[in-house]
Amino acid sequence: MNDGSNKYRQTRRHALRTMAAAGLSVALPPWAIASGKKPLDGITLNVSTFSAAYPVLLRQWIGEFESLTGARVNFDTPSFPVYNQRTDLELSTKGAAYDVVNVTFIYSSRWINSGWLTPLDEYIADPNRTPAGWDINDFVKGAREAETGRDGKLYGVPWTSEALLHVSSRFDLVQEAGLDFPDTTDDLVKVLRAVNKKDKVAGFVADNHYGWSFVPYLHAFGADIFRQVPDDLMPTLNTPEAVAAVEYYAGLIREFGPNGALSYTPDQVTQALKQGRVNFSDHGQLYLAQLGDPKSSRTLHTVKFGLTPKGPAGRFPGTSVHGLGIPAGSKNKEAAWTFIQWALSKETTAKAVAAGYGSPARLSDIKSEAFRKRQLINGSDLAQLALESIDMASASGHMKYRTVSVYPQIDQQINKVIPLVVTGQLAAKQALEQAQTQAVAQLRRSGIKLS
Repeated sequence: MNDGSNKYRQTRRHALRTMAAAGLSVALPPWAIASGKKPLDGITLNVSTFSAAYPVLLRQWIGEFESLTGARVNFDTPSFPVYNQRTDLELSTKGAAYDVVNVTFIYSSRWINSGWLTPLDEYIADPNRTPAGWDINDFVKGAREAETGRDGKLYGVPWTSEALLHVSSRFDLVQEAGLDFPDTTDDLVKVLRAVNKKDKVAGFVADNHYGWSFVPYLHAFGADIFRQVPDDLMPTLNTPEAVAAVEYYAGLIREFGPNGALSYTPDQVTQALKQGRVNFSDHGQLYLAQLGDPKSSRTLHTVKFGLTPKGPAGRFPGTSVHGLGIPAGSKNKEAAWTFIQWALSKETTAKAVAAGYGSPARLSDIKSEAFRKRQLINGSDLAQLALESIDMASASGHMKYRTVSVYPQIDQQINKVIPLVVTGQLAAKQALEQAQTQAVAQLRRSGIKLS
């Protein structure tokens, strides 16, 4: 073996030892190792995700990655809608503006199956790029499936695997009424009628992104978004089952909601639950974990969590997955993979959990004592409920609707339906017929063939 090869191996081993000693379990690409330099000297990585709890933590720690590798990282975290709009446009051109992006759940099918992202399997399988200890199988199986293309290849490594769960912030009022935590849609109405306005607490509120918060009820009543995902994308918003679901859900908000219920954002729902101003909701695990904060939650000792209610057709909890991927047009793919390994290494994700992150995608984090202790809130195990929900979604496939490339257009129509019905502007059947007509027109304009 020649001296150059020996020198390369020695330099590489030194770099790996240095990074391993710092808690960074990544393998560095051979081309990135240069004698006497840090492994990624001269590389600038452009990373973009939407603003959320995990990216906020990564932003705080970017200096560690830069110090270890020599890379410079531009980390952009705009709002969710702004991020998706910008990234969708950039990926569609296969441009080189980004090296690492968030693979957004509702755009994952469009971005992955259009060939706009880089398959990660060869990076993961290559021991010269990825050490075995990084362990892709440590990521929740259902979360990995959401980041997998029709070709069976993985295009995003999940940083969050979240479930929509049911909550009663003032379960003490339910107990005082001699009732149990509601398991079905009928149970929920019975409980709400017994506790609404008791102790000046409104019965029910929902995040006004109804294309997310309402859909478990749509499914529970036997309706669906599309006729048959992914082969037949004819919207099915105007079925009798959909009408029944909208009438039920709009009734919850109209009869049991607080003043201004239709304007509640996720953060406002969280605060209402923490302060005990509203009793019941369906909310993301990441938000619900905040009810266990002894410093800010007034309902820490009265809260109870459960699965989303079961309806006539069964139980269909909502789940959401986001991951980090590499655009097809990136000019720094090897370095981008090194960044993803660092950002989602066991060391980094465990550090995030220790810092309070509430929706990890690694099983080792979910099962860790630190996480489970924090997720056990007043006798309810949020982590276990989330895993059960993710397993249900993986088994039934009911969340596939959310990965369809044109779902954002349908999402907009659902967001309009619920307010129209709650305020009495339209009956459920009329609102859904309108949504169906507009959804079909939009999908056809998008080039989707419908019959």
